[in-house]
Amino acid sequence: MALKATVFKVELDIADMDRHYYQQHALTLAQHPSETDERMMVRLLAFALNASDSLAFSKGLCVDDEPELWDREPSGEIRLWIEFGQADEKWLRKAAGRAQEVQLFAYGGRSVPIWWQQNAQALERYRNLKVIEIPEAQVKAMATLVGRSMKLNCSINEGQIWLSNDSDSVLIEPVVLKPL
Repeated sequence: MALKATVFKVELDIADMDRHYYQQHALTLAQHPSETDERMMVRLLAFALNASDSLAFSKGLCVDDEPELWDREPSGEIRLWIEFGQADEKWLRKAAGRAQEVQLFAYGGRSVPIWWQQNAQALERYRNLKVIEIPEAQVKAMATLVGRSMKLNCSINEGQIWLSNDSDSVLIEPVVLKPL
């Protein structure tokens, strides 16, 4: 019997001073059995950094032809395609060809610099690709905020992100490896 996804309910209050975006989002996140808490929180962080009325989680890890997080025009055109981890260059090429903008949130500690060294040159040619590294200690700290029902505040100012709940807060300072 296949394992089922774990469902998390998230009430996310976003105060993004960089984009002048202030909104509350009620989200339902499905965590695939193979997905870690760390990865799920990186997905949530990516949502907070790009939040809009049309940004949505797709069907997730099970769908080969979609990103896990995307922003689509009413016409179906993909405005923003967001990937996670240390993606394959061929997959990012496909994404860059289908979307106006692609963001990759790389995480994984010491393996990220090795992955970046191996892929940086090939990825430079994609003008609509942005690569952002989330440092390992900050990913692990975000995972401490995980609960089946989460009420989180996210404050974004000058590239620094504070993610907090009633009892704890985490400072996240993403590193842009490749700007747009």
